[in-house]
Amino acid sequence: MERLLLRPSEAAELTGLSRAKVYQMIWRNELPGVVRIGRNVRIHAEALRRWVDTLAGEANDDAERDS
Repeated sequence: MERLLLRPSEAAELTGLSRAKVYQMIWRNELPGVVRIGRNVRIHAEALRRWVDTLAGEANDDAERDS
């Protein structure tokens, strides 16, 4: 069964970002799906996937306009 919530280090590994960058994005409210449970921070896996898909779609749109 797939986990619903990821640790920041797991989100970093999945996205290819550094752990420091993921934490920076969390504190700047730039990363979707952030869940705080007490002092723990987790990222909702599906929200992270949708966000990456959106970014990929925008990059493809930009590439098509530039060609």
